[in-house]
Amino acid sequence: MRRWPDDDVILYDGVCVFCSRWVRFVAARDAKRRFRFTAIQSAYGTRMAQALGIDPDDPDTNAVVHGGRAHFESDAVLTVLSQLPGWRWVYPLCLAPKPLRDAVYSLVARNRYRMFGKYETCFVPDAELRARVLE
Repeated sequence: MRRWPDDDVILYDGVCVFCSRWVRFVAARDAKRRFRFTAIQSAYGTRMAQALGIDPDDPDTNAVVHGGRAHFESDAVLTVLSQLPGWRWVYPLCLAPKPLRDAVYSLVARNRYRMFGKYETCFVPDAELRARVLE
């Protein structure tokens, strides 16, 4: 089991349009402001990625550390969504076979730049979101 000392941190690809929208989606619904965010391209994000076994130069997954454990791929998405008000209904999706869930996740992850685009540099969050970003 891979661990990271900070809890409720979402690691994401900061140049990926889809990933950046995911961060804004979570932040807008996270009423308790539980989750913090770090782009894999930041110094903190690179250290976190390396500690979790993710190649920071070619990230193929996002990750979330929640409850002291690192979650990857579809588990990361479902873990985050299940903590948001109004989204707890997704938790039973964890009962779907993990290989199937992760296959769908991987298909999107591999094609995310082609499907959604890529920023030249990491997106710059607004002031409210910036307070929750770990650099």
